[in-house]
Amino acid sequence: MEQQKVVISHDLRKALTEAIGEVSHDRLFILTDDITRQLCLPVIADFDCVQGAHVITIGATDANKTLDSLSHVWSDLQRKGATRHSLMVNLGGGMVTDLGGFAASTFKRGISYINIPTTLLSMVDASVGGKTGINFGGLKNEIGVFNNARSVILDTTFLSTLDEENMLSGYAEMLKHGLISNDAMWAELLSDELLVNSEQLAAALEKSVAVKQRIVTEDPTEQGIRKALNLGHTAGHAFESLALERQPVLHGYAVAWGLIVELYLCCVKTGFPTDKMRQTVSFIREHYGRMAVTCDDYPRLLELMHHDKKNTGNTINFTLLGNIGDIRINQTATEDEIREALDFYREG
Repeated sequence: MEQQKVVISHDLRKALTEAIGEVSHDRLFILTDDITRQLCLPVIADFDCVQGAHVITIGATDANKTLDSLSHVWSDLQRKGATRHSLMVNLGGGMVTDLGGFAASTFKRGISYINIPTTLLSMVDASVGGKTGINFGGLKNEIGVFNNARSVILDTTFLSTLDEENMLSGYAEMLKHGLISNDAMWAELLSDELLVNSEQLAAALEKSVAVKQRIVTEDPTEQGIRKALNLGHTAGHAFESLALERQPVLHGYAVAWGLIVELYLCCVKTGFPTDKMRQTVSFIREHYGRMAVTCDDYPRLLELMHHDKKNTGNTINFTLLGNIGDIRINQTATEDEIREALDFYREG
């Protein structure tokens, strides 16, 4: 898999010029969604390095992370003369970097691409690690490939375009990184100070990205320790997929809710300290609320968990913790245990 370079940028013009200059190409394409074309493309539009680039735009939000959007990108690449030697810059949140990465990885059997994540969520999670893909059949990220971007440019300039909900969505993944890392990082992330202090948030973001980068470098295709990054995601993806059938929610909110379910399982099954679980759950409840689910939703949530890509056989697979940073991959839970955890999520 192509080596990925992550750049923490303090000069976006210089960083993007260097990243594009490192990839020999005949044509340049920029993928945006409706929102990032309006709010983020103007930030780079006058850079010499992107003059003459062809802009491709898809619909915004995860509801457009579909085969139809993917086909639209392929068609635009084809119509505008892209070759195997072309280069695509994905400018947007996780939906754009996931779908754009997949489009680039499959067009002409693969063209190079660069990610410029524009949301906190995509900076800390979606744009790093080489996972690309689309939703399919009502399931999150059902179709995709592992293929690293040539460069990922992280520039907090774009965070000024975000509302509070999108900031919190990304923050949930940072909280997950704290839980799988160490007590100091976890405790820092439970402080409201980071949510209002941009300099402290930028420093915490850099540490959070370093956690993910270290893990994915060690395990590029999720055969072992990379499964640590799935904490909160087995239940979280089920919440997210259920929401897609009703009223879509931001990915980070679903992950935060999934953390409540899975930290309860950590306490029950792997001895995670109850006080740390309750501190984390209290923070999540305060900032993320909860998705309205009832006992009648349990069969559908369990069905969605059974569809999770991490499963083997008929078991539901989780990443759990014995303590902060004490990662236990390939853990399973019975349906009764999961129902109990969902009860805690609803009532605890």
